Amino acid sequence: MASDLFRADDLGAVLAALPGRPDMLVLAPQGTVNTGAVHGDQSMSTSAPADSGPASGPMRQGPVRAKRLAAARRCFVAPPGFNAALAALDSGIVVLTGEPGTGRETHALNLLAHGREEPVIVQVDGAVNLLRWTPRPRGVHGYLVMEPPDLSELRAWDLSRLEAPLSEAGARLVIVAAGAPGPATLLEDRLGVPVLHHLPPDPVKVFAAHISYGSPAPEVSDEWLRTLSPGERDELLPDSLPPRQAALSAEAVLRLGIAGGSSGAEVARALARAEGQGIVARAQTESALLAHLLAIGVYGGLPRAVVMERAAELLRLTGAVGQEEPAPSGSGRESVHAPPRRPWTETLRLLGAHRVQSGGQAETDTVSFYRPRVTDTVWEILCRERGDLLPLLHTWLASAGPGADRIERAGRAAASMAAATGGRSLECLRDLALAPSSEAPEVAAWCLRTAAGDPAAARAASDLLEQWSTETEAALRKAVVHACAPHDGGRPVGDALDLMRRLMETPADAEDIAVLLDVRAVLVQHFASGDSRARATVLARLRDWAKSDGVPGLLTALAFSDLASTDLTWWSERIPDDAEVTKGAVELTGHALDESITYGAMRDALLVWCCGSGEAEQQSNRASKALLAGLVAARQPGFLRWLLSVERGPDTLPGKSLAASALTEWRSKSPATNED
Repeated sequence: MASDLFRADDLGAVLAALPGRPDMLVLAPQGTVNTGAVHGDQSMSTSAPADSGPASGPMRQGPVRAKRLAAARRCFVAPPGFNAALAALDSGIVVLTGEPGTGRETHALNLLAHGREEPVIVQVDGAVNLLRWTPRPRGVHGYLVMEPPDLSELRAWDLSRLEAPLSEAGARLVIVAAGAPGPATLLEDRLGVPVLHHLPPDPVKVFAAHISYGSPAPEVSDEWLRTLSPGERDELLPDSLPPRQAALSAEAVLRLGIAGGSSGAEVARALARAEGQGIVARAQTESALLAHLLAIGVYGGLPRAVVMERAAELLRLTGAVGQEEPAPSGSGRESVHAPPRRPWTETLRLLGAHRVQSGGQAETDTVSFYRPRVTDTVWEILCRERGDLLPLLHTWLASAGPGADRIERAGRAAASMAAATGGRSLECLRDLALAPSSEAPEVAAWCLRTAAGDPAAARAASDLLEQWSTETEAALRKAVVHACAPHDGGRPVGDALDLMRRLMETPADAEDIAVLLDVRAVLVQHFASGDSRARATVLARLRDWAKSDGVPGLLTALAFSDLASTDLTWWSERIPDDAEVTKGAVELTGHALDESITYGAMRDALLVWCCGSGEAEQQSNRASKALLAGLVAARQPGFLRWLLSVERGPDTLPGKSLAASALTEWRSKSPATNED
């Protein structure tokens, strides 16, 4: 007598749901089972061997929630090819491939619901064995299967058996997959059903649709959106943002901005923070993923090859070689010990990043986060939870590679760690600066000059600069000089000049000449980029340095010959009318002419001053006369050398007449001597 515990139609389902094992299964309700005789009502089945065909798990499926379906329909933005997909679905079954996060599921739901007021759609677990699955005879309009494990296992006859019951039930089936294994045409031939490639809809339209759907009053949302600056709009809705992320942006705007009263910048920060937390959580499960996260965080915006190179170098330093992006098939570099390798596009998706095409050349394509603010969250979390990585990361950043962009990004990354740790990570900066790579001192300099503008790290950065300015190692000295270069949010010009003066007064090896030449370049940069107040500060310090017989005096002469050729309009406007500038120009010009090593450069600069033309000629002549008059009064030998040189020059030499007048005045005030 059969047990009431099982109905006849349940028994087959239970047996099919059992795992494929070669074990004997005995079902004996209210019976006794032993190694001898078996008594009582029972049934017996032997499970199929593992190689007899795919096994089936429980038939996990259920209706798509009404609220989810309503939102998917109300916020739907038809992707390219939607009408063609509708036509293809008339066959009963289609496969829709595309990248996760691009709106594939919403696309599929709208295909299945199209033309019906109240569609009934059932979602089937992707793990369900489609070889044993069958649709209900009635009551369902569409079935959605998300991410079956392997489409390559299916064949045309596997799906053709579903066509008749689907047709009889008036239902359709859409199978959504991440990507076709091989060319789509081959998959279509093998499955015997249309295989469609999903293209993402316009994220701006997706954003607008979600705002419209979720806003209680259109005028309120419109007013909030009008308050956004262009930069805030770009942060909330960056170029090429995936539709799923565009929808999340809209939800954040509705919840935090329109309903919560937050500004656009606050909503953008919250979005980036939430996304960054998810990205770091995923990345910390795998060395390769974490390496790529950090490489994009530091070198984002540079070519993909740079990001890949730096990720591979970080993996090498961590000892996780073999987990970097795979070599092409057949290269001979594959390792049986390496973890499963994922496509590059999948890596980018997991990290919230994308590849930006540039100029149509694959080698120039760049890699960036969709939301650049994500990087701040990455450093905050890693510095808090993975402090053990900080020394290794500084070693990695020290060898940023050639190129000013790479050096700047590496230095800014080190400064981000300093900000996230309240300056504590700067303990690693000395080793970074002294690393055996030519770019290491400049990386350290970028870190120090950037950290100087951060309240949490500024004190520690300032202390390091003070300390290194009295060191003898050339790498540390070079870092100080480059950190003193003018920079938004950097050290005031006066502080920078104090550091460089202290550095020049510290004895160093003869090989330190390169560092001193860097000092000269930084002085010129401060003058060239500064306003009149900054320029006055530079000139005042140089006048003080010129009184020294040591390195500061020589560097003053070297630097001023360059300064004198910078912004001639400014000089010609200030010299006649600003007594301090005129006095400084006279002293520094005479000082540079007196130094044999700088005489030639200063001579040429002074000739250019005397060469005004056009509308500025009159003003330039006034400035030149005032300068030469001051130099005659100062009566320094270098200037007399210049006057005699111009006198002996051709009549076409600039400043010939001005120099002749100055020489006449010089001689009129001199005792009768033979200057020649």
